Amino acid sequence: MTNRRNIIKFLATGSAAAGIPVWLPSRALAQSGNSGDLQSLNNSLGMISGNGGNILVKKAGNNELLVVDGGLAGNARALRRQIELSLDTRRFATLINTHWHPEQTGLNLELGNRNTRIFAHENTRQWLGTSVKRLWEDHTIDPLPESARPNEGFYHYGDFMHGSERVEYGYLRQSHTDGDMYVFFTADNVLHTGGTVSSDGWPFMDWWTGGWIGGIADGMDILLDIANDDTVIVPASGPVINRAQLAEMRDMYDEIFSSVRRLFSAASTTGETVAAKPAAAWEDRYGNADEFINLAHWSLIAHLSPDA
Repeated sequence: MTNRRNIIKFLATGSAAAGIPVWLPSRALAQSGNSGDLQSLNNSLGMISGNGGNILVKKAGNNELLVVDGGLAGNARALRRQIELSLDTRRFATLINTHWHPEQTGLNLELGNRNTRIFAHENTRQWLGTSVKRLWEDHTIDPLPESARPNEGFYHYGDFMHGSERVEYGYLRQSHTDGDMYVFFTADNVLHTGGTVSSDGWPFMDWWTGGWIGGIADGMDILLDIANDDTVIVPASGPVINRAQLAEMRDMYDEIFSSVRRLFSAASTTGETVAAKPAAAWEDRYGNADEFINLAHWSLIAHLSPDA
């Protein structure tokens, strides 16, 4: 790990001198706006979009709430009130952070002093407890206050009861961060994918905190093993999808990964990899992929370098 980090730091500090372009991801921390309406997925499970990502809210028979992801901090109070009014309860039992990004953890600040269980992968818990200064940004993301950090974590997979229903969760390995997780509501057949899947554009390839392009494809394989043809799949952002759409998306990322890996192994610079347009066939659907491909190329350093 030390050697890997030293490689990344060396390449980061030398990138400007070497003429390697450092692209600035427009999606990172740029999403804002008020929460949308609560869209009912069934009698007890709803989705709220438009506050940095898709948020799931589950109300148990005893009125306890389970929330998956929490949007941006600037709208956390309004989001909390919206949930309380929509579902007629203030009993926030569990908040799940599918990864550490600020678009998913704003509600932590609202619920951290309310005896709410905040649950996440151990890597997510660690990122939320430290300052993060990524290569392509001119600012530092501060740690959350201790009261707002996850107070319960896991390493691999498991399940718990929410009211009378079982909820499964699991680690998606190094996907778009190194702490991504899924949440599967078994009785509802609803699967939240966390940041591994975006249906409205290219996912944010956060290689600085452990994500990589090969891991996105691997994470989708895990999700495909869980889902069936009737599963409602909730991505980090964008409309819900089904298993067939996820399988098509997985094949796309596997093909892009192969192309980027081939260019990387041929000693192409990030600029050359971007110029080769390995995702051109899908840009009509998902938009310009230059930013994603640039970060995907960088993500291979820690996995395909000789001493990685």
